[in-house]
Amino acid sequence: MRRKVSSYEATQAGMPALSGIPGYTRRQFIAAAGRAAAWPALTFGRQPALEKPLLEKMDLFEAGKDGYKLYRIPGLVVTRSGALLAYCEARKTGKSDWDTIDIMLRRSMDNGRTWDGPRKIVDVEGPKSKNPVALERKQANPDDVTYNNPVAAADHKTGAIHFLFCLEYARCFYMRSDDDGATFTKPVEITSTFESFRARYDWRVIATGPAHGIQLKNGRLIVPVWLSLGTEGNGHGPSVTSVVYSDDHGKTWRSGEIIGLDTPELINPNETVAVQLADGRVLFNMRSVSKANRRAVSFSRDGATGWSKAVFDRQLAEPICMASIARLSEKPNSVRNRIIFANPDNLTRADGRDTPGVGRDRKNLAIKLSYDEAQTWPVSKTLEPGPSAYSDLAVGRDGTIFCFYEAAGADGKLSNSGRLTLARFNLEWLTDGRDSLILKK
Repeated sequence: MRRKVSSYEATQAGMPALSGIPGYTRRQFIAAAGRAAAWPALTFGRQPALEKPLLEKMDLFEAGKDGYKLYRIPGLVVTRSGALLAYCEARKTGKSDWDTIDIMLRRSMDNGRTWDGPRKIVDVEGPKSKNPVALERKQANPDDVTYNNPVAAADHKTGAIHFLFCLEYARCFYMRSDDDGATFTKPVEITSTFESFRARYDWRVIATGPAHGIQLKNGRLIVPVWLSLGTEGNGHGPSVTSVVYSDDHGKTWRSGEIIGLDTPELINPNETVAVQLADGRVLFNMRSVSKANRRAVSFSRDGATGWSKAVFDRQLAEPICMASIARLSEKPNSVRNRIIFANPDNLTRADGRDTPGVGRDRKNLAIKLSYDEAQTWPVSKTLEPGPSAYSDLAVGRDGTIFCFYEAAGADGKLSNSGRLTLARFNLEWLTDGRDSLILKK
């Protein structure tokens, strides 16, 4: 029995609907599609899902295990060959961001189904001194050694993994892996890149990312960063955002323009995530403590300069927490452009103190989907309804979506017994079977 393909379905597949014709026969549709050499593989907006909805979860790091009180700040990247690297901060006491902290890594070579054991990957040789800000703010002991804010970026031109991290929120280092994270080069200090910011912003605290960096289509590597004067709170404010970038596959790094300035409207912008849009622009999506309690966004043609004035995305709630963003698909490798976003989608507080600009309860981690390059987010689905916080998104070579995120422990708390969970899911799960991802081979 032949089924009619509606004009709606044809339009969804990239074919123009024919005025006055109610539909094509499947044979006519396939024949027409075959003649359209430029069209990618077809996905129909209303056809049954090609795959069954998939959602699997696995805890990769658990508080209190392997000598660490708490694991935080998840990061995730997929290498050119398809290996999955999950990394985080391992905190000895869990008391603060200035704790004795190591950087840990786990690898999966089978699309996130199984993982090797956790291992420490960062060790800077030589003397180390505590950032004076931590001592002034009474956030740490002088002998604590803080490695913080790990960020990996996959180089899809060379196959390398570029890895940046900070030491004491005062120095920045770079490592490289050419074997999918099995080994890394010794850390090379690139703090001089941040020194060039001083003429514009005399920072005392620096941080990369967190989460992952990106590579633009022209090969440029982009890592969002934030800078702070260190005079407020735990030493992380006031703050501004910017970027460091490399045009030679990590050999040298340069500073970009300051993007998010600390203003009466955009207050203390900091942890930022990035994605390249289909038209080549780079979108920065920023956390802040602004009274709007919405995510702030800015755009640049090259990912380093000429940033637009930051505005608030009214569709994206800001509970004052790190978020994540990634590209799922792009024409012509797919029939549709798709971008995914994750953060705790919540603007309430259990104590009722929902004052504008004040942090909200970190819970209800939700995945959002955009079909128009982050202009609108028509799809939103809860991944973790309970306490949940920082996250990072990545997409496998087969289109599997990964979200590595902070979730509560058995006692329902994030602060003392939290875990870092990896979720594997597909587009069918996210859209309740209304959309399927077919990638051009």
